[in-house]
This record gives sequence, C-alpha cells and structure tokens, in this order.
Amino acid sequence: MDINEKVLLLAILKKELDETLNDVVLKLENTNLFSLKEGKKLLKKLRNEEYLTDSYLTLKGEVIAKNVEQEFKI
Repeated sequence: MDINEKVLLLAILKKELDETLNDVVLKLENTNLFSLKEGKKLLKKLRNEEYLTDSYLTLKGEVIAKNVEQEFKI
C-alpha cells in the first residue's frame, strides 16, 4: 500500500460525521497530496480491495487505518 492510500484511509477514519468521501478527497487535494482525479482513482481502488463500502470503512479498512495512525505517530 502506498503512502497516498494510507493517508486517504487515515483521513477517512478521522472524517467528521457530516463529511462525504468526496469532501475528504477535496481536502487532501487542497493540500496538494494528489489531484482530484487521482483521489477518485484511489477511492475506487480502496473500494475494489474492500477497504471501503459506500461512505464508510469496512472492518478491514478500519484496522488498516488504525495501524497507519500508529505508524505515523512519533
């Protein structure tokens, strides 16, 4: 899993209840992490790999996102 996928999973884990996945992608695009097109491709890839369903992380995605959170802590 590349760094952009990890950051996106973590951002989805930390998103507000009223935020959509597109809102999360737009926030990350504003930080110049990736373009909107790349962000949408990453969302599709994460859905295909069963890390996401509709607007939520699956159990598999949540476990990975929490591991990423620990990995990024110093």
